[in-house]
Amino acid sequence: MATPGALRVLEHNIISYKRVWKGTVFSSFVNPVLFLAAMGLGLGTLVDAGARAGTLGTTSYLAFLAPGLMVATAMQMAAFESAFPVMAGMKWRKTYHAALSTPLRSADLVAGHLVFVAFRLVMMAVVFAVVITAFGAVELNRALLATLPALLTGLAFAAPITAFAGRLESDYGLSSMFRFVIVPMFLFSGTFFPIDQIPDWLQPLVYVVPLWHGVELTRGVALGMGTTLNPFVHIGVLVAVIVVGFVAAVRAFEARLIK
Repeated sequence: MATPGALRVLEHNIISYKRVWKGTVFSSFVNPVLFLAAMGLGLGTLVDAGARAGTLGTTSYLAFLAPGLMVATAMQMAAFESAFPVMAGMKWRKTYHAALSTPLRSADLVAGHLVFVAFRLVMMAVVFAVVITAFGAVELNRALLATLPALLTGLAFAAPITAFAGRLESDYGLSSMFRFVIVPMFLFSGTFFPIDQIPDWLQPLVYVVPLWHGVELTRGVALGMGTTLNPFVHIGVLVAVIVVGFVAAVRAFEARLIK
């Protein structure tokens, strides 16, 4: 994926990011930490002491929530970075059109974008790992290992959303995507509670959601616990989504930019 052309695109994105990075600190780092403190320490105290405290076994609610929130934050960051910025480069700023005037190809643009998203995800996940360790939720070595499935999950959203944004003519579709796809996934994919707590008829739908596979993997690594399915099944699903999304994104860019 990291071809010479893709690295040029990555370089451009990093230079652009240097101008705006301060504005992303709150949404990328501070907001999730505050959310973790409120839900994990505040609500978590009530959950651990409540009538259904045994639902999570011997795991505290803070420890249960922390890895799930890490991967859910990765999903949100990847979705945002692959939605409006892609549409801006395609429709408003026309940076992709300008890039194709050089030897770069559509595949380079997509690959460079995804590598940049991976760069952002690694930064976020490492900081998040340190924070949840400081909170006493997870051991540092396990928290750092958990950044890998979080990265994989983020890319599993970045690739198909890049393809989706690359074909849109307006940003209304992106707003609807966040409202009707990203937010429900955030709430009902096992981040905040085990999915066996939701109605039986809804559980099969959760099993096909990439975020659930990411939550299962990340929580399994962070807490040293087993996953619902074989870990390689979870990994296979996420990798398949990334590959299909990448191919779809390249085709979307070619259809839009090469006429």
